[in-house]
Amino acid sequence: MDLIHRRAAAWEVFLTALFLTCIGIVMVYSASSVAAQVQYHDGAFFLKRQIVYAVIGLATMSIAWKIHYAKLRRWTVPLLAVTIFAVIIVLFPHIGRVAGGARRWLPLGGLFNFQPAELAKLGMILYLSNFLANRGTRIREFGAGLVPPLIVFLVLAAAILRQPDLGSVLILAMVTGVMLFVGGARIEHLLALGCGAVPVVFAVVMREGYRSSRLLAFLDPWKDPRGTGFHIIQSLLALGSGGLTGLGLGHSTQKFFYLPERHTDFIFAIIGEELGLVGAVAVIVLFILLAIWGFRISSRLPDRYGILLTTGLTSMLVGQAALNIGVVSGTVPVTGVPLPFVSFGGSSLVFSYLAIGILLNLSQYAHPADAVVAPAPPRGPTRHAARGRA
Repeated sequence: MDLIHRRAAAWEVFLTALFLTCIGIVMVYSASSVAAQVQYHDGAFFLKRQIVYAVIGLATMSIAWKIHYAKLRRWTVPLLAVTIFAVIIVLFPHIGRVAGGARRWLPLGGLFNFQPAELAKLGMILYLSNFLANRGTRIREFGAGLVPPLIVFLVLAAAILRQPDLGSVLILAMVTGVMLFVGGARIEHLLALGCGAVPVVFAVVMREGYRSSRLLAFLDPWKDPRGTGFHIIQSLLALGSGGLTGLGLGHSTQKFFYLPERHTDFIFAIIGEELGLVGAVAVIVLFILLAIWGFRISSRLPDRYGILLTTGLTSMLVGQAALNIGVVSGTVPVTGVPLPFVSFGGSSLVFSYLAIGILLNLSQYAHPADAVVAPAPPRGPTRHAARGRA
């Protein structure tokens, strides 16, 4: 792998992330200034922190960009062990930080709170990339190919659900399914797992009162407009009031304590309100471009591990964006998932840029668009050769 000539990084991937971050910084300030002034007597409180998080994210991206992606395979097991430890230890009282009724954060000083669920997404992607690359065609066997990653997924999912954080579990499940599909798992096995997961997810949702209330509110938010349906109604009002070109930057009315989580999970609603359909579509187009360029890198990589790693990272970023926008627009039930690069939050922004750094490193070893990639030689004798020897 080291003999492959390094090429220029895919700058379009970095520029897309940077544009989204710039939009996010502006919109975080616009959406949070009123609440920050009331709560901290500083309208730029969240803006300053988001800029610091962006700088940390860019520094993390620069480091990941310089590390050859093949070396990440050596860290798979230690990183997975640290990930499992982190998602479990955050559940302990006096260790994990509680906010909004959830224990999801490990405090690291006064400025930064680390969210282990973000590490779990990256750890699962690195583990699956290494596992599927090593397993080869045995991934088509249910026991040898699917059981080990399912065990790892269930351990992480069970711990994250205890926080509770159903949104991160859904992203984890989506990425796992995509990577298993790309890795060569049988369609019938994946369908069987998907059908088996439906009643489990339904039981998890109905077990907690607030989750079942969110599901019912999704079906009919106007049944309880001041209670369970409040989030989605205010979000739809924000999107609808923006019209084609929006009310103007800084002229949101929903940020005056109407729309909850206005600068975090529901920031896309403020974008739609202030920048209108034009601004909302621009954000969606940027994520579509990120998907196109990410999967294009994957299609040109020379090795199975790189293909799987690129697919997983791209699916994580774009899938999370799709889920967030779906929640804000009322097409899926409400669940707490930030919009990558845009929502306020340190862990999400730093780990999103870490994923971009790895993608930039991977892009340096992708074949040019006009190059013909020779197929990899088979690991063992072909069927015809074996038949000839017989």
